[in-house]
Amino acid sequence: MPIRLSLPPTLTERLRESDRPLIGLWACAGSPITAEIMASSGCDWVLLDAEHSPNGLESVLAQLYAMSAYPVAPLVRPPVGDTVIIKQFLDLGAQNLLIPMVDTVAQAEEVVRAVHYPVNGVRGVGSALARSARWNRVDGYLQRAAETISLTVQIESATAAENVEAIAAVDGVDALFVGPSDMAASMGRIGQQSHPEVVANVLRAIEAGRAAGKPVGVNAFVPADAERYIEAGASFVAVGADVAMLARQSEALVDRFIPEGGGDGDAASASPRGSY
Repeated sequence: MPIRLSLPPTLTERLRESDRPLIGLWACAGSPITAEIMASSGCDWVLLDAEHSPNGLESVLAQLYAMSAYPVAPLVRPPVGDTVIIKQFLDLGAQNLLIPMVDTVAQAEEVVRAVHYPVNGVRGVGSALARSARWNRVDGYLQRAAETISLTVQIESATAAENVEAIAAVDGVDALFVGPSDMAASMGRIGQQSHPEVVANVLRAIEAGRAAGKPVGVNAFVPADAERYIEAGASFVAVGADVAMLARQSEALVDRFIPEGGGDGDAASASPRGSY
């Protein structure tokens, strides 16, 4: 007789049950080892990024396996909110999706349809073939698949900020997540994530989510920014990424033991270390 299985709680369920903001880390290296290190750090959630990282279906699947032993919520970001790509990530067992670049209500409604089976959506049915249903070992998966999925849409442009109240009101959108870097770029302030105009749009999104009764997350690798947004009501915050931590900490360690100039004359003096 096959084992009957149940799925872990979604990010939405964890947010609902938590009495504090949930703190997350990004796994961008495309490595199951790095993802497992992030998952075992004590954080609440880990983002597996397939938009700006060398990740595809196979590498995301390997990382989901690596993280499955730990009490974190894996959040998977596909490269785009495409119906076919969303179906593939859902079928390999991604329960929590973060869809990038959702600027309009129409786009939000489209990705909502992509995560639901008919008649409420357009997700293709392949539960007997897919890890999402543990190959039909999750009782009633087809009938209650929507309960096992958390959909977060990303607000990361000036257009999205203008539409954020309407996007937050879309039925089936479980949470919002603000990306200040792309937001700043779309406002003509690339690299200025802490500019007052950018901050104002982030705060607007947080308020829109709270008004709609939906949690809002923010990407904030600068601690002061993370603290500001938590104080404003953000429910989940990303505070660091594996590749960034490795880059900065390795530079700091080398800088401690190799004096400025490195003893190699002009070549060492011209090093770009610390110019990030």
